[in-house]
Amino acid sequence: MGQEPLHRQLGMTDAEYDDVVALLERPPTDVELAMYSVMWSEHCSYKSSKMHLRTLPSEGPAVVGAAGQDAGTVDTAVGDAAVFKPPTHSHPSWI
Repeated sequence: MGQEPLHRQLGMTDAEYDDVVALLERPPTDVELAMYSVMWSEHCSYKSSKMHLRTLPSEGPAVVGAAGQDAGTVDTAVGDAAVFKPPTHSHPSWI
């Protein structure tokens, strides 16, 4: 039984590895692969939470500042505004 491929050890899927190979038009070096794994990680790219973040309203009478710049702001209709900052890097616990 062999060791898992490096891309899986780094948290990348086989499809993501294939995307890197297609982008570079060759297999990546270990350093390049490590860099892609970080760039495409949940922490940097919101890999698994993007689809949930897209469901948040970005327009409307109560939206003062749309989510997308780390927080969203809504008018509470009583003279205040509420700022919401979901811990997006902790998916799925933030949902």
